[in-house]
Amino acid sequence: MSVHEIRPKLNDSEKVTINLGLIDLGQIDLLVQEGFYSNRTDLIRTAIRNQLNTHADVVKQTVARKSLVLGLQHYSRADLEAVQAAGERLQIQVLGLASIGADVSPELALATIDSLTVLGALRASPEVRAALAGRIH
Repeated sequence: MSVHEIRPKLNDSEKVTINLGLIDLGQIDLLVQEGFYSNRTDLIRTAIRNQLNTHADVVKQTVARKSLVLGLQHYSRADLEAVQAAGERLQIQVLGLASIGADVSPELALATIDSLTVLGALRASPEVRAALAGRIH
């Protein structure tokens, strides 16, 4: 199992939809128009990063307390077969991206993964997601 710190690239991001009041939206458009930000997304990303920086200590403490893996955690078929051969089962907890290989069968996932908690994104085949649905928190 490999763990890597990740920096989001365009293809490693998730789309989030938000509703804003018209006055807030107008103020955002004004700041974009005045050149403070290149577009609405730039302002919203900057605001979110500023808030995350403000609360960075709380995030670090919570990650440690909850034993979360921070970043990317990928499980290949070979990883899960090794877990199965050892007679073990996984409780996966990730803040970032959890990825289960495309060649992992639903049966192998069920045999090796007891629980799956992801704060961020989970990448797995639709079949594996469906098989693990009752174990995803």
